[in-house]
Amino acid sequence: MRYLYLIILAVSLTFASCSTAQELSLEDYLLDYNYEARTDMKIRSKELVRLLKDNKAQLIDIRFEEEYRSWNMPIAINIPLPDLPNNLDKLDKKKLIVTACPHKDRAIIAMTYLKTKGYKVKYLTDGLIGLAEYLRGNNAYNFIR
Repeated sequence: MRYLYLIILAVSLTFASCSTAQELSLEDYLLDYNYEARTDMKIRSKELVRLLKDNKAQLIDIRFEEEYRSWNMPIAINIPLPDLPNNLDKLDKKKLIVTACPHKDRAIIAMTYLKTKGYKVKYLTDGLIGLAEYLRGNNAYNFIR
């Protein structure tokens, strides 16, 4: 019985350390921040479209709902930045999460938050406007096919 208790304890500790090992405090994220992290946090539309096509990424539009209603990308899921902490269940941890807004400010905040929650995440450097421009013409046709 004592061995069974030790096994259960060991398994519990393993799972507990696995779930917390993925999360990262903001302080630890900042202390480990370097040029590689700076490069790794960014993605451009061309690479994003390739990953979306291969079903390896999930695009999260973090603009407010009224902004999203006025114009949106059908390939994105809208989760406004203030709602992000309560909607983590909508994110696919198996995929790269890409946060986006028109000018990067909220996308960077969302990316940083999700990074501390253990997600593999980048922000779209050319923003939703850059993505719309990229998808014009042949790029949109190739993406849909």
